[in-house]
Amino acid sequence: MSIFGKLYMEESKMSRRKSPENAFDEFTLDPEEPVFTSGVVCRLLSIPVWVLKQLDREGLVSPPRKKETVSRLYSTVHIRKLKRCWYYMDKKGVRINGLKVILEMEKEKG
Repeated sequence: MSIFGKLYMEESKMSRRKSPENAFDEFTLDPEEPVFTSGVVCRLLSIPVWVLKQLDREGLVSPPRKKETVSRLYSTVHIRKLKRCWYYMDKKGVRINGLKVILEMEKEKG
């Protein structure tokens, strides 16, 4: 049994013992809601931190900051775009200038 299966079984047991049935109901997350730190994004997508910094510096994927000293938070929309960018960079050997053209063409296409 996988670790997730074990955790689910443990949560099921806990919910029966400690709380009402709806204690572990799923929740939805707005795709625009920035909740993922750069470290989490790097682990999720298996990309180096320098890629995030370079794409941010070039204005391709730049999540907003509330203050200049606060770290950036990424939304699922940002993560999807980062995943596409990293695919082009890593697998296809596309550089930043080429990536800008590709993303602009995708944007125009719809």
